[in-house]
Amino acid sequence: MGLGLRERKKLRTRATIRAQALRLFAEKGYGETTVEQIAEAADISPSTFFRYFPSKEQLVLVDDYDPIMIRAFQEQPADVPVLTALRRSMERVFGEMSPEQLDREMARQKLIRSVPELRAAQLDELQRTIELLAEGVAARMGRPPGDLESRAFAGAVVGSIMGALGDDLLSLDRIGLALDFLAAGFPFDDREVG
Repeated sequence: MGLGLRERKKLRTRATIRAQALRLFAEKGYGETTVEQIAEAADISPSTFFRYFPSKEQLVLVDDYDPIMIRAFQEQPADVPVLTALRRSMERVFGEMSPEQLDREMARQKLIRSVPELRAAQLDELQRTIELLAEGVAARMGRPPGDLESRAFAGAVVGSIMGALGDDLLSLDRIGLALDFLAAGFPFDDREVG
């Protein structure tokens, strides 16, 4: 069953606020852009802005695709190995994104990396991502919430992906290579790398 009119309107408003904010950040700079300017550009009141995002910082940091990714992960068949299910869910979500959504996500990631206060605050958001993934893994594996192995696995996945991406902010190829390396138990060979 699809989303109702009210839910679709909320999603459109949220997307409009974020799109206008990213446009203003690119034009004026993150620090120079106010919530009031974002609200005006999105044709909403500042109080409406705060109903959608608790702060300007959270507008940038919150990853709207994490819950979608977890849902896609949980929808994978039970007999599919966990890392394969995770990879398939990422491929599905990124594959369903429009070019505009991909561009907006790239702009969001670049902004986070370019603004020191956002880069530092991203640690809290990464912890939220790890929590979401750990809950999804625990549920998939029939383990209790907060399970140590599920949490460690989620941290290893998120850390591996973050470490592998570098400046390739949304490279599915690099994510796949990182997950393969993780699945193989991080096998370093003895050859010298130049």
